[in-house]
Amino acid sequence: MLSKTKPTTCTLGELMIYQISKTIEDGILAFHGFGSPLVQLALHLAKNNHAPNLILVAGATYGINPKPPFLTPTSNDLAMGWGAECSIEIDELFDVAASGRMGRMFLSGLQIDKWGNMNVTRLGDDKKLNMKLPGGGGGCNLSCDVENITIWTAAHRALPNAKGRRRYRLTESCDYITNVGHLTSDNTPRKQMSYLGKGPDNIVTDLALFDFDDDGHARLINLYPDTSIADVKESTGFKFPIDENLSVCELPDAAMIEFIRKLDPMKIHERELSNNDRNRNFALKG
Repeated sequence: MLSKTKPTTCTLGELMIYQISKTIEDGILAFHGFGSPLVQLALHLAKNNHAPNLILVAGATYGINPKPPFLTPTSNDLAMGWGAECSIEIDELFDVAASGRMGRMFLSGLQIDKWGNMNVTRLGDDKKLNMKLPGGGGGCNLSCDVENITIWTAAHRALPNAKGRRRYRLTESCDYITNVGHLTSDNTPRKQMSYLGKGPDNIVTDLALFDFDDDGHARLINLYPDTSIADVKESTGFKFPIDENLSVCELPDAAMIEFIRKLDPMKIHERELSNNDRNRNFALKG
């Protein structure tokens, strides 16, 4: 049951939802895919606040501007298409992107490199397969065609194992490139390719926020209230530039938090977070 008192704190999940929502422009068409409740909530939050003219294409149902009563445990649920103005087929979705009409999509990966390339295909090289991953699900095509990409991950923090080794989510290079960033595996810049899209422009993680500099390299731009540059460095597998205006990120206001909690009363989005991260809270001003 929702509290009748005004929120005085926000959780890490709510902060990530807000930061993802800030990457969404008004008046564009955006698609959120199947898997992430953080992204689903971010799109609805954006449309309810700064992007009322957003055309939201829901994952699984492909409903246009749905108004779900609440977030369901799976995105493949008819309730997530509730109140949609209409729906499209999956082939039409790819046509929209290929014709340059999809403004933003959201992608992630088990590996994300410094150029914004992502791997959801395999771990290991051509000689040895260490792990088979789910695959791109069309992300390769869309990463080339969609105008802008927001990358997100709730698993940036890379804790050492019993042997003191860390498995980095943000890594120097991907074992396999599924979704395309700003530099190909043969060191060809994206700008020299004939892709429609501009590539990723933001990374939202559980530790910090990044953009990409003019060379297409991930750059640290914001910390969270409880993280430091040292925290980010020890959990990142590559060296990164730091924006000269580095600051602590903005928190959502109480009304935004109330909106998130009303749309997600079962806290489905917390499934993306580690147990420790579910307990991270930040005091709101005022």
